[in-house]
Amino acid sequence: MSARPPANPRLAEFGTTIFAEMSALALEHDAINLGQGFPDTDGPQEVLDAAVSAIHGGRNQYPPGPGVPELLDAVAAHQERFYGIRLDPRTEVLVTAGATEAIAATVLALCEPGDEVVTFEPYYDSYAATIALAGAVRRTSVLRFPDFAVDEASLRAAFSDRTRLVLLNTPHNPTGKVFTREEVELVCALAREHDAWVVTDEVYEHLVFDGLTHVAAATLPGMRERTLTISSGGKTFSTTGWKVGWVSGPGEAIAGVRAVKQFLTYVASGPFQPAIARGLGLGDARYAAFSRSLQDKRDLLVAGLRSAGLQVCVPSGTYFVVADAAPLGASDALTFCRELPKRAGVVAVPVSVFHDDKDAARTLVRFAFCKKDEVLREAVSRLASLTVT
Repeated sequence: MSARPPANPRLAEFGTTIFAEMSALALEHDAINLGQGFPDTDGPQEVLDAAVSAIHGGRNQYPPGPGVPELLDAVAAHQERFYGIRLDPRTEVLVTAGATEAIAATVLALCEPGDEVVTFEPYYDSYAATIALAGAVRRTSVLRFPDFAVDEASLRAAFSDRTRLVLLNTPHNPTGKVFTREEVELVCALAREHDAWVVTDEVYEHLVFDGLTHVAAATLPGMRERTLTISSGGKTFSTTGWKVGWVSGPGEAIAGVRAVKQFLTYVASGPFQPAIARGLGLGDARYAAFSRSLQDKRDLLVAGLRSAGLQVCVPSGTYFVVADAAPLGASDALTFCRELPKRAGVVAVPVSVFHDDKDAARTLVRFAFCKKDEVLREAVSRLASLTVT
């Protein structure tokens, strides 16, 4: 038998995800799971009905490789409607198996071994693994609690003559930060200076609170031809299990992403694609209602976390709120989260697992608030039982 390990050594640092571990603890202790970012209610009825109609209508075989025509058209219409970005739906849009595949296919398409990818930490956990699979090198700039503002000096230091792309996530998971226009402009200016691509993960684009506005990098001067924009229907329409995402941008780059994507999943989510197309065409009032409902849930959980004694950064978007558990005596968030299901019957995730710089998030914990109000109230009640250890 070969002595060579069977696993890809580029993934040696990545084990079982924190989500699997915490979900197992939730089951063991019958705890409320605020660790994973998926809603516990279904999305808009007309979107669900469109999926059922597609299934009964026989759309259950392989869809076209780039995506079904109505979804390609809907994504292009969405980008023009919300951002004034005009796309050719046949050459500048590609449907993927969720945004996670779009990220992987894009990084694999653009990067060669030794290329550098700049991103912010904490980062969505697939970023680091995807960069490693490409043989690229990640360079990070830390967003620090409690305001998670961009540190310009740190960001500039992350760039070099080997920078191939910047992976920008706004609204940002796990912090709930919505990057300001000035921050997005800084990222784009550095990308232009270093002749790098900007790849934007915008899956929470419609889940922004307090009257703030999501700034799409592709709308900024000089960025249309060097930006690949990624999003999905899962978060906006509460259909995370459908795995319908997309990437849009310059046709030549999209062709490169498609060349990779066809050897990952080939195609996916056939009957769900026309359903998400239906969702993208919903009126402005419906989009506003999605955001307003989540803002109310955010406020409910933030108040509860503060009552429990945690220091909280109020998020401006997404499904998530980050809190510092140090006031409760926590010296390590991973240990705190492993004990929390037994202590309080609630599950959360430590932010340090999304960091290279573990000390920057040593006592930070992420909670998801995309749950029913009664579930959040019960979680708040349970968290109120926490005492300093």
